Amino acid sequence: MAIDRYVAICFPLHYSVIMSKQFCVLLAFPAWFMSSVNAFSLTYFTHNLIFSDLVEIKNFFCDLKALVIASISDSTSLRMFILVDAMLIGALPSCLILASYVCIIYTVLQIKSSHGRWKTFSSCSSHITIVVVYFGSAMSLYLTNSLQEDVILSMMFVTLVPMLNPLVYSLRNKDIIQALRRIIRKQK
Repeated sequence: MAIDRYVAICFPLHYSVIMSKQFCVLLAFPAWFMSSVNAFSLTYFTHNLIFSDLVEIKNFFCDLKALVIASISDSTSLRMFILVDAMLIGALPSCLILASYVCIIYTVLQIKSSHGRWKTFSSCSSHITIVVVYFGSAMSLYLTNSLQEDVILSMMFVTLVPMLNPLVYSLRNKDIIQALRRIIRKQK
């Protein structure tokens, strides 16, 4: 999405040529491949954990970090893998998205009209909002040591982002905004 916005704003006349089906597949394949390798490796590590008979996981869902804390086996290598994994899977895409938005902001600031700048920024604001909430809560979840914070962060990660996603993107639709205004006027 960040690359799509970058190409649409920075190279609008070349958008259809650059964002071809082949290029989209080329962008999606590494993400799919890396996430599959990541999922298999985390599943392998989790499968080798040893638990006592009575284990209560105090979390919103059965997360890997909660499983590592609940296990009785030596999980030093797995904890290190989770830390590196959180940095690579979280920080690398965040940096790439940030870099694309720096280029977008630079391009937008060169637009002469304030209406054009506002329209362009508003098209990107929904995506950047979701990215910040998603990556922020996900990275914070795996980089904190507090179990109480883990429950709150996992709740944000699992429920808030999927709940905000359609809301944020639908509020860009003019018909939905007009319908909301009519509802608000009727309630007054």
